[in-house]
Amino acid sequence: MSKKEKEEKVSEEVLEEVENTPAEEAPEEPNIEEELNAKLKEANDKYMRLYAEFDNYKKRTQKEKEQRYADAVIDVAAKILPIGDNLERALQTEVTSEDALKLKEGIDMVLKQFNDALSDIGVTPILAEGEQFDPVFHNAVMHIEDETIDDNTVVEDLMRGYKYKDNRVVRHSMVKVAN
Repeated sequence: MSKKEKEEKVSEEVLEEVENTPAEEAPEEPNIEEELNAKLKEANDKYMRLYAEFDNYKKRTQKEKEQRYADAVIDVAAKILPIGDNLERALQTEVTSEDALKLKEGIDMVLKQFNDALSDIGVTPILAEGEQFDPVFHNAVMHIEDETIDDNTVVEDLMRGYKYKDNRVVRHSMVKVAN
């Protein structure tokens, strides 16, 4: 046998051996697409949570800002309401002279401007006279016995109360109530 024949025989044997050997299972390569999808899903989840948290933060700060504004309006209105009370008392005085009547007209205009300014910022008077007594809005300082009037009816508004945007009391109405 020649050298060439020997090499061919060995090559054939090796080839046969390779063909007859069961193929080894190759280790599975990680699926890159699945990994990327998992990472994308995780990043998207983090983003959505952060977005929701930021949205809640914006809503909370807006609500706090509105609350601080309402508190400031109520504080300022409570401080200046006595001015309006004094203007109303000035209008209740009896005057006879021409100059005093003109002064009273001026006071009336100032009082109207005062009430308009309160209304513009959301402060409105509390209705009391003829209404049912409501401890949320009214402060009963006097009681009268009168059979012709329903129980717990406000008979007289002694000092007008005010509320801010229909729900927060700036000052309670001081009222006289029938029993």
